[in-house]
Amino acid sequence: MSTELSEPSDPSISTATATGTATGAPSRGFTAELRDALSARGLLLVVGGLVLQLAFILSYIGAFHAPTPHRIPLAVVAPEQVSAGTVDRLNALGGDPLAARAVRDEAAGRALIHDRTVDAVLLVNPKGTEDTLLVASAGGPAVSSAATQIIERADAAQNRTVTTDDILPPAAGDGRGLSSFYLAIGWIVGGYLAAAILGVAAGSRPANPHRTVIRLGVLAVYAVVSGLGGALIAGPVLGALSGHFAELWAIGALTVFAAAATTVALQILLGVLGIGVTILVFVVLGNPSAGGAFPSSLLPPFWRAIGDWIPTGAGTTAVRNTVYFGGNALAGPLWVLALYAAAGTGVALFASARHRRGGTTPVTETGTDVRERQSVER
Repeated sequence: MSTELSEPSDPSISTATATGTATGAPSRGFTAELRDALSARGLLLVVGGLVLQLAFILSYIGAFHAPTPHRIPLAVVAPEQVSAGTVDRLNALGGDPLAARAVRDEAAGRALIHDRTVDAVLLVNPKGTEDTLLVASAGGPAVSSAATQIIERADAAQNRTVTTDDILPPAAGDGRGLSSFYLAIGWIVGGYLAAAILGVAAGSRPANPHRTVIRLGVLAVYAVVSGLGGALIAGPVLGALSGHFAELWAIGALTVFAAAATTVALQILLGVLGIGVTILVFVVLGNPSAGGAFPSSLLPPFWRAIGDWIPTGAGTTAVRNTVYFGGNALAGPLWVLALYAAAGTGVALFASARHRRGGTTPVTETGTDVRERQSVER
């Protein structure tokens, strides 16, 4: 028994089959497809990415292309009859590379180095022409080198010579003294990435303050684990920053949570754009101003002014002062980190409560998800 297939009664069906569109949606033209593939919002995000990229290039090259010493703190130990003249002469150098001050003796000068008041101490030899410069390159090899070069030129103009004594060099496993900087960067990146991932996965704006508390609680646990991991790697594993494991763990946990809480707050306030603002603050501005590659006294005015007020710089300073300077001058950076953590938490809770009262997006959907769903429904 044979079966015959009849021709389709609707000519449009055969036409569609012949043109190959029966296997998919009818072609709507290139312009319509382009509009769907690249929405106005998507284009704005790409433009935002370009702005961040160019800002990154501008910030790094702007900070590092011409490091120039500016008022490097220097203590001068000299006989009373020449002390004032030496200080005045060094402070009068063109470009203000030094901020010199007289101290009574070498012990006082060394104490000022250890408590982070000065970066170098010049010991003027009253019985000869060879002076000694005490530096602590653990606080930043670049600034120690700059201070040495400045004093060498200044002494040469007075027919004197100088010998440099590095009284506090970086640890053997710390190379150029940059481990503190890279450890802080790792903690900062981990903090904002974890918060950003949670935001992308579950919605930038949590549905209510309770879910914000849960998210912040998860990030607090993450911060403790992240701080532990960084302290383990920098200390016992690699031997770069040894002997202060518990302190580094605590600093790491605070640094990570400061970055994470700030990111959550910015996401709730700005949605996905909050991630871009986070990168702008922590990476584009924070990294070059942190005092890692070049301490603040070698940076241009803008980066010198902001470095201590961004968690990247505060974390770097906190680690460096803990490991090499006996915990001196630690209160400032810890207060900065605590301020970001507290402000981020407070703003996140307040903003989520406000969005909840306004009946905004549920936690399971990002702004992009909502727009796409509404477009489909229409």
